[in-house]
Amino acid sequence: MRDECLKANEGYAASFDKGGLPMPPGKKLAMVVCMDARLMPDQFLGLDIGDAHVIRNAGGIVTDDALRSLIISHKLTGANEFFVVNHTDCGMLTFEDETLRQRLTQETGADASGLQFYTFKNLEDNVRAQVQKIKSSPFLSDDIPVSGFIYQVEDGRLRQVV
Repeated sequence: MRDECLKANEGYAASFDKGGLPMPPGKKLAMVVCMDARLMPDQFLGLDIGDAHVIRNAGGIVTDDALRSLIISHKLTGANEFFVVNHTDCGMLTFEDETLRQRLTQETGADASGLQFYTFKNLEDNVRAQVQKIKSSPFLSDDIPVSGFIYQVEDGRLRQVV
C-alpha cells in the first residue's frame, strides 16, 4: 500500500499549484469530524484545499486535544465558526470502553485501565454533548457559531442536530 500511495503522490505533486495558499482556513471554518474512512468532509461540504481546519478522531469527540486545536484555529488563524460531524453506522456505538480496556490488557499484558475511548450510545446526544463542550470552553468566544451534524453514510446527506 505504501508504494501505491507514494506513486499517487508523485502524480498529485506533478500538477500541484496550491503551495501559495495562506495558513489560515479560507472559509474561517474548523470542524471536529469522525475518522471513519467513509467521511470526506471536503467533498460532502463542498470545500476546497485550504478552506477549513479538519480535526479527525474516532467518534468526532471533542477531546482535550481536539479542543486545543479549535482554540489554536480560532485564536491564531481566525476560524470563527465550528462544526461537529458524527455519522450513522459509527463504530463507536458498537462497543464499550471497559470491554476494549479488558481486551487490551489481556492481549498486551499492559494496564489499560486509564484509557478512555469515549464510546456513546446515541448519535444525537453525542453531537449535542460535543457542541456543548466547545460552547462551554472559557478559551473560546461565546459568539462563535457551533453547529452539530450527522452525516448519513447510507445516502451522503448531512442532517443538522444543533
